[in-house]
Amino acid sequence: MKKVMSIVGIGFSTGLLLNYYFKLIERMTGDKVYTLLLNVDYFPVLKNYAFPEWIEISFHLIVSLVLTGTYTFLWTKWKRPFLWTVVTSLVIGLVIYPTTGFSGRTPEVTDGSALFWWLTGHLLYGWALAWLLQRFNKS
Repeated sequence: MKKVMSIVGIGFSTGLLLNYYFKLIERMTGDKVYTLLLNVDYFPVLKNYAFPEWIEISFHLIVSLVLTGTYTFLWTKWKRPFLWTVVTSLVIGLVIYPTTGFSGRTPEVTDGSALFWWLTGHLLYGWALAWLLQRFNKS
């Protein structure tokens, strides 16, 4: 049970790190990366509802928990798990970015500045997740 709680803690903390990073970047630059993070307009049923911010954050944290569980499993399978965690987190960010085209609230797909911040955020997330999983696997 202690290991499960550690994994949950890692998922929440890295998810919140990404959340607050994007919120700060959006406030500082105006690039809608926080809005994109919480955006659910590409889900047919969900796009019809206006959720409070805490619910949108909860959706994001659930995704982070699922990713953390997946990475925890893969950590023992990969030869260079730290590197692969960071790289695949960046790839996930790159694959998700085009969903911005499904909403008028998010950056344009061609917005290079927003894409830059989006990818740096996913690199930060991947690095933090890898660092915490490395510590978790040494304990």
